[in-house]
Formats: sequence, C-alpha cells, structure tokens
Amino acid sequence: MITVEFLVIILCLLVGTRFGGMGLGLISGIGLFILTFVFGLMPGKPPVDVMLTILAVIGCAATLQTAGGLNVMMQFAERLLRRHPQHITILAPLTTWTLTFLCGTGHVVYTMFPIIGDIALKKGIRPERPMAVASVASQMAITASPVSVAVVSLVSILGAQHGVGRAWGILEILAISVPASLCGVLIAALWSLRRGKDLNDDEEFQEKLKDPKQKEFIYGGTDTLLNQRFSPQAYWSTWIFFAGILVVVLLGAFPDLRPAFEIKGKMSSLSMNLVIQMMMLIAGAIMLIVCKVNPSAISNGAVFKAGMVAIFSVFGVAWMSDTFFQAHLDELKVALEDVVKSHPWTYALVLFLVSKLVNSQAAALTAVAPMGLMLGVEPKMLIAFFPAAYGYFILPTYPSDLACIGFDRSGTTRIGKFIINHSFIIPGLIGVASACCISYLLVEMFF
Repeated sequence: MITVEFLVIILCLLVGTRFGGMGLGLISGIGLFILTFVFGLMPGKPPVDVMLTILAVIGCAATLQTAGGLNVMMQFAERLLRRHPQHITILAPLTTWTLTFLCGTGHVVYTMFPIIGDIALKKGIRPERPMAVASVASQMAITASPVSVAVVSLVSILGAQHGVGRAWGILEILAISVPASLCGVLIAALWSLRRGKDLNDDEEFQEKLKDPKQKEFIYGGTDTLLNQRFSPQAYWSTWIFFAGILVVVLLGAFPDLRPAFEIKGKMSSLSMNLVIQMMMLIAGAIMLIVCKVNPSAISNGAVFKAGMVAIFSVFGVAWMSDTFFQAHLDELKVALEDVVKSHPWTYALVLFLVSKLVNSQAAALTAVAPMGLMLGVEPKMLIAFFPAAYGYFILPTYPSDLACIGFDRSGTTRIGKFIINHSFIIPGLIGVASACCISYLLVEMFF
C-alpha cells in the first residue's frame, strides 16, 4: 500500500508539472483527496508559516518592481556589462546571480537576456557561452538570497519548534549557501569560456548569415536600458528594499536584538519567520507611501504573479507529501534511516530529482527536507546539500531557460535533438555539483 500511495504522489507531480506551478498545486489536491478518502490517511499540515513568509516577501518585491527599483538595478548591471564586453561570459552569470540574490526570485532577470546576447554578438562571442550559464546562475542564487522562498522555507524547517534541537539562524545558513552558490556559478562560468565553436567556425551560424534577412535579425536590434531615465522614487525604493534586507540579516545574526517571549515556561526569541514577515511588510509599506506606488498595479507585475504561483505549488505539494510521510513515518524510518544516515548524499539526490518533478526549489524543500529530518538526517546536512534543490534544469522546460533560448537571436542557445543535450545541462550539473561539494566542506569545517 505504501508503494501504491507513493505512486499516486509521483503521478500527481508528473501530471501537475505539465500545467505549470498552478497546475502542480491544484492537482496535488487530487492526490491529497485520494490519500485521505481512498487510503484513509489522516491529512497532514499545510505549511502555513512558510506560505505566509513567502507572501510577505513577494508583496515587498512586487512593490519594488512597481516602483521601478528593479529597472534601476538592471540598468546598473547593464552599464557594468557594456563597459567590459570581453568578459561577458564571467560577468553575465555574476550579474544575474546578484540580481536574484538581491530580489529573491530568478524571474527578475529576463530583461538581462537580450542585453547579454546583444553584447556577446557585438563582441563576436558565441552567445550560448554567457547566456546559458547566466540562466543557470539566476536560479542557483535562490539558495543564497536572504529573501528567497527557498531560504525562507529552510529557515522555517530548521526552526527549533520543528524538533531539530537548536534553531539554525538565517545567517548560519547564508554563511554556507552564499559562498557555495557563488563558487559553483564561477566554476560553471569558467567552463563556459570555451564551450561550443567560435562564431567564425560555426557552420550553422555562418549559413544563417548568408540570408540578408537572417543577418539583419541577428545583428540588427540593440536591446538596452541605458537610455531610460527613472524617477527619484525608483531609486528610493531600491534603498528601502536593501535596508529591509539588511535589518533581516542583522536580526538573524544577533538574536538578542529580537524581543523574547515566554513559551511553555521558557524564554524564546521572536522567530525569524515572523521577523522576515514583519520587515518585508514594513519595507513594502514604506515604498508604497514614500515612492507613490499605485497599489492596484502591484498585483499586475511579473514578480507578484510568479510569487503567487510559487505559494500555490508549495501549498499543494507540501500538504500532500506531509500527509504521506506522517502516516508512514515509522515504516520509512525502519527501511531508510540507516541508509540516509550513513549516506547523506542520498538525501541530496532525492532533493535534486524532486525539484525537477515540482520545478520549484521551495516546493522540493518543503516536501523532502522534513522527511530527511524525520529519517535522522542531521540538520547541518540539509544546509550542506541545499544547492541540490536546483535540479529543474535537467529538462529545458523552466520559464527562464525557455526565455533565454528565445532571446538568443543567434540560435546558439538551444534544445538539442535528444532534448536532454541542451545548452543548460552541463553548466547546471557543474554548478550544482561544485556548490554541493563546497557547501559540504564548509559545513564540515565550521559546524
């Protein structure tokens, strides 16, 4: 029966991914219904704390986008790239990594793809080299951002109230995930420097140039943000957002700055979940008031829509998986506890594969990390293998990868004949594997 129930979950994940994040959340409800009404399992608990924290972060980031703060960041990034076009393969992924690190979502970097492609073409560099690794970097930075859904989820899962002993603070997690993620991106970028043929030696590309219309399409356009002027409010919103992030990091680093309350006879500092929620709401409110943001426009932005989809997918997937694991915890412990304890990398492998199934790092974490803790995986191993939450580059179906392909006018960034041999597979594998190795070494050295 355990096997049949597990197959129900896998089937719901596979079907749900065909309909995107919203479909994943909705179809997970069907799986939850089957587990409860057909197999008689008691429903688990939906991840309310995680969802509310995600909601607060998304509200703040969406307000920032509406105020024009995201465009300010991207204009600054473009100015840096165009000053050093010869280093575009290294600078492009560092730029997209930084944008995601600051904003908490990889969906803010779409505007950068045509700019990166344009700079590469003008410099005679194969656009696939910087563009593919830039797309990978934008997603790898999610595990390093203090305001990303994935980091917020891990902070919540590793809280003391979840039975993992002492609470693991956001600063401890970021102290490992930031350098690991950044080093993984740099290693993938270094590999990308020589990938593929130079444009002069690429027969397929040269064949396209023989057609005047194709040549005009490839070299004709110039995408740029440099000629745009932004209002003072756009700059203010950027600094307000940065200030909110800084306060979150400081309160995470110094628990004594947070108020303490008596809970069951024991004094406990205010949880970081609530701190993040409060600070993101406050930052969003200040932007709304000071920067003259149109409230009705906030929910129309790409960041808000992508964030709400993420919340919905986390809701359905986590609730369904928690129902299964809570019902069969004892049996799973007997069968898997020794294996997972002696070979922690098996947890990373499961997390990596589930992230592809659900196309979300946060959804994969909320589904797999609690199971790992129940099976006896040390909390520090969850941090060590945090980068493995990014596995959805295996198949080129994620929006950022598809957008990257679409923005490459040269056609060098593409999906191969066998689908799996696409432009993102090797940079992704190199980046994630390197980040996991470095993260593991850092955890072993410092914790």
